[in-house]
Formats: sequence, C-alpha cells, structure tokens
Amino acid sequence: MIKLLCRLYDPTEGEILLDGVNIKEYDYAQYTALFSVVFQDFCLFPFELGANVAAGKTYETERVTACLEGAGFTERMQSMADGLDSMLYKTFDEDGTQISGGEAQKIALARALYRDAPFVILDEPTAALDPIAEYEVYTTFDETIGSKTAVFISHRLSSCRFCHDIAVFDDGHIVQRGEHDELLTKEDGLYRQLWDAQAQHYVD
Repeated sequence: MIKLLCRLYDPTEGEILLDGVNIKEYDYAQYTALFSVVFQDFCLFPFELGANVAAGKTYETERVTACLEGAGFTERMQSMADGLDSMLYKTFDEDGTQISGGEAQKIALARALYRDAPFVILDEPTAALDPIAEYEVYTTFDETIGSKTAVFISHRLSSCRFCHDIAVFDDGHIVQRGEHDELLTKEDGLYRQLWDAQAQHYVD
C-alpha cells in the first residue's frame, strides 16, 4: 500500500485519489516530493554523519543537528570525535565510526525529518532499537513530527499506542480501524488478539 501511495508502483486496478484527483494526474516529481519515507531496507553511506542525514555534501548544520536530536541521536553524536564531520564506517577511513543497527535507524529517521516533506512514512522505524530508546523516540514523536502527517507501519503493537488512527491489515484488506483503546474493546477483533498475544510476554 505504501509503495503504491508513493508511486513506486502504479495500481493495476482501482485508483488512489489525492484531494479527489487521481495521483497519476499530478506531476510525478512534485507528487513524490510530498513524501519522506524510511523503509526497512534503507541505506547509509560511508560518508560523514551530516552528509548522510542531508543526503548531500552541503547542508544546514543547525537543521541537521536538530533532526538528529529529534531522532534521539544527540548523545551518540556528541561521543563521536568529529561530530557531524565524523565518517561512518571504515570503507574509506580506517578511523571511521562503526554504528549499530539501532543507531543507523536513528540516522535514517533524522534523514527523513531533514527532507521536511509534509508526509512522513516510517516502516518499522524502531525495530532495531532497544525498549528504552524506542520509548524515547515515541514520547517525543509528536513534537518531532510537528504539523506533518505521519504514517507509521509496525507489527509491534506496543509502538502503535500513540497513533491517532490505527488501520489493521489482514491478507491485504483493512479489517479494523480506530484508536488503540477502542480497538482493545473488540475482544473478537484481530487487534485485540494480536495485542494479547504480544502482551503475554510482559505479564504473568
């Protein structure tokens, strides 16, 4: 659904409308500029930290720093010898900084924020984070996203609690939709079943 929404594919049947207009009618470049996406298979490059966030060699230092802060990467950045100029990985620099999967995920999130598109789409953006880091991202999520519209994809229902509108997919179809507390009241609903199945690992 997300790849269709972003026009990485075009529908083979049906249509997607934006303001009542088929998205195929919009200029492709202008349409895709509406979205800032972090997929699960994102890629970071063996360049400087700042260049990775901005996806370019030139960037606004204060803005990059703010985006890294919003992604929960400030403390790690401060521990890096050259800050935003720190080289990631050792591909081109033996003194390059090796980063973990969770740290890479935070940098990818900062990159999405730096793009400053009105729609932010995050596909399992905290899957590689530990529970504390995940909590920190979610508690500041509204402030970080601001007035943007965020589409958040996750199989970890604990990370869906803060969402205003949850759509539950099953076999390619939306089978439930609503807020977290509302969906939990439907004991025979798929959301409640999945919630109970995951919650049992945290309660006696």
